[in-house]
Amino acid sequence: MPTSAKFGKRAGYALHVMTASGAVAGLLALQAIIDNDIRAALLWLIVCQVLDGLDGPIARKIDVVLHAPRVDGFILDLIVDYLTCVVVPVALLVRLELLPHEFQTIIASLVLLISALWFARSDIETTDHWFNGFPAVWNLAVPTFLVLDLSKNTVAVVTVLLCFSQLTTIKIPHIIRVEAFRYITLPFGVLYIGNLFYLSWSYSDTTGIHHQRISTTIMSIFPLYIAAISIWRTSKPDSEEELLNS
Repeated sequence: MPTSAKFGKRAGYALHVMTASGAVAGLLALQAIIDNDIRAALLWLIVCQVLDGLDGPIARKIDVVLHAPRVDGFILDLIVDYLTCVVVPVALLVRLELLPHEFQTIIASLVLLISALWFARSDIETTDHWFNGFPAVWNLAVPTFLVLDLSKNTVAVVTVLLCFSQLTTIKIPHIIRVEAFRYITLPFGVLYIGNLFYLSWSYSDTTGIHHQRISTTIMSIFPLYIAAISIWRTSKPDSEEELLNS
């Protein structure tokens, strides 16, 4: 086997291990939630998000499908994402008691149920890399609920709306891969994640979130921006290929 092929194979499987390590970070986040160490849980969720954001571009760069074909990176990514983007954030949602007590179990169960269906969709992504329906990024939604200090009723309504949007064809951008508005979306997304990291790092288990106007503004405007460009893309007709596959 040529040296370049050996390197490609090792790099491919190393990348799969990196993707799978997100499950370990998810476990550590879950343990932190059990221990009521919310700051650690938030930080581990950021680690999960960073790993998830890096593995895709690297996989395409080294052509992991060609060099490490015995592991399906797409399936591996879905498995890890369901844990880190759904199960752990739902545990955090319950632990922080962000939902009305009488509806907490029902809504948390709804998130787990519909998110599982979303991950199994055959049309999870369009040919131009927009997700169909809310892409189950509860690891971003739940910390945002916490940062914005939303009322329990507001969290319940928003959570249910996001849940059922997962069953629709509303187009939500893949922050890294969508070309339209990338010059705005990608830097804004990085700023949003960086701001979330700062807020998580400064979180106190006794006093809660360290609120600052600029941080709260970023956490508010980014979801509104995503909603705006999602409405714009959803209003456009699907491509002929997507219509044939629907």
